[in-house]
Order: sequence, then structure tokens, then C-alpha cells
Amino acid sequence: MRALVFAPELTFADVPDPVPAPGQVLVEVAAVSLNFGEVAYRSPVPRPRNVPGWDAAGVVVRAAADGSGPAVGTRVVTFDWSGAWAEQRAVSTADLAVVPADVDLALTAALPVAGVTAFQALRRLGPVDGRRVLVTGASGGVGRFAVQLAAKAGAHVVASVGGPQRAAGLRELGAAEIVVGPEELTERVYGVLDNVGGSQLAEAFYRLEDDGVVQAIGKASKEPTTIDFEEARVRSLRGRIENFSITAPFGEDLAHLVGLLATGELDAQVGWRGPWDRAAEAAGALLSREVRGKAVLTLA
Repeated sequence: MRALVFAPELTFADVPDPVPAPGQVLVEVAAVSLNFGEVAYRSPVPRPRNVPGWDAAGVVVRAAADGSGPAVGTRVVTFDWSGAWAEQRAVSTADLAVVPADVDLALTAALPVAGVTAFQALRRLGPVDGRRVLVTGASGGVGRFAVQLAAKAGAHVVASVGGPQRAAGLRELGAAEIVVGPEELTERVYGVLDNVGGSQLAEAFYRLEDDGVVQAIGKASKEPTTIDFEEARVRSLRGRIENFSITAPFGEDLAHLVGLLATGELDAQVGWRGPWDRAAEAAGALLSREVRGKAVLTLA
């Protein structure tokens, strides 16, 4: 089958068809999404027959041998840590969600890693109704989902972006305030969903309320984070940082997000969409921060 691989640049290759395990379905892929992390942090060692990709949506063409999961012909969105960028994908029945017939299948491909990450990280902050929540990297894939979900949970959402041009659409998604970096904050926040790392993570930490918490999700800055704890004692009260890690299985959370998308309570925020023959162009746009939200590729 045909697949996108890094060899070392993003290109097409013929690879073996996937062989499902008993608890997996085989999916004919209709759409995939690219994530910043997949492109920016790929392995420096070329593996031309290794199929990358986390997010894929399509139609089940072989049901799971153990009887779990959906039947042949069911539209699904899937999440795993490899194998998405190909014409077919084998995936665990615990890591997929059924997609209703009236929902654009390609839009659901934007949900798995970014949507589930935002949803789980927000949940780990605890109740946020009426509390100030800062989302750094708010214009990216995870950030735009985080803004929406936090606002839906009743938070006063502060969206932090890299520049004024990156703020487009964030107020419509639920941001009550927009700042260019945590340095612009004038009031403390209870919770932080940090997608940037580096100096922004440190600055966000310094601005926590007493017993506030940072969920350290990503490192879009590609910079290490240095915390001056002498300064933190003065500026951040008793705040803490938690190293966020997404937790499997993903199916239940993914189904929840599909439900919100189906009812119009969640926008997939697809900022780039095109055929997968243009994958290199989409990857370049992600790396250069030209995409607001997600990049989705559709297969013929």
C-alpha cells in the first residue's frame, strides 16, 4: 500500500499492508491530520518503511477478530502512535470512536491527539468554573481545542499567542482575554495549559494563584525551561507544575469529542486542508506557524 514516510524528508513509499491483531479493526483511511510534534520532533534516523502518524479517520473494512468494536462499513476516527499516514490502518477497538453519518469524516481526523490532549489536560486541572485559565500556544492545534473546552467548562480563558496576527478567531472560540505571551498578564491565573515550554512556561508559573497548577503539555518553542525558584518564592505563591502525559485508552474521550463536534459545540479548527499529495506543503506550513489550528490531508 501507499504511505507517507520520512526518508528523511516527507515522501511517499510502498509499504506492507497492516496485519490486525485480534483486538484491532482494519480501517480504509479517508483523512489524516499532521501535528506539529510529528513533524518537528521526528526521528533523525531515516526509517523509510516505518509509517508515522497519530490521527486517521476512515471506514472499517475488517472487523476485529475477537468480536469487539464496530462492524464492517462503520465510519470511525482512530488514535494510535504510528501507522496513520497510509491507505490502511490497523488500530485497537479501544482507541477509536464511531462517526455519525452527518459529520464530515475529514474534520474528525483533527480530533485525536490535539483534542484528547486538551480534554485530558483540562480535566487534570480539576473544576475550573469561574476560574482564570491561561492557554499558551492558543493558536495551535491543542491550544484552540483547549480554549473551547475550557470556556465550555465555565473558565475565564486567557489565550496567549505569539503575535497579534495569531489571535484571529480566538474570541469567537471563547477566549475572554488575549495576550501576547504570559508577560502581558495583569492578574494571576488558577490554571495553565502550556503548549510552548521554554521561557513562556516559566513566566506562566510565576503568575499562578496560590495552589494554582500548570499542565506542561508541549514544547513548541523547542527551548528548555529554566525556573528561578528564588524568584518563584516571591512571585508564584504555592503554585506547582505537572508534567502532562496523555493516557490511553483513548476511545471514550474521542467519542465525547466527536459528540461535541456533531452537535456544533466544538469546532475542529482546521486551518489547512488539502489532498495528501500536498503533505510536504502542509508540514512546511505547520513548521513555519502559518496554520491556525490543524492541518488535514484527504486521501483520494
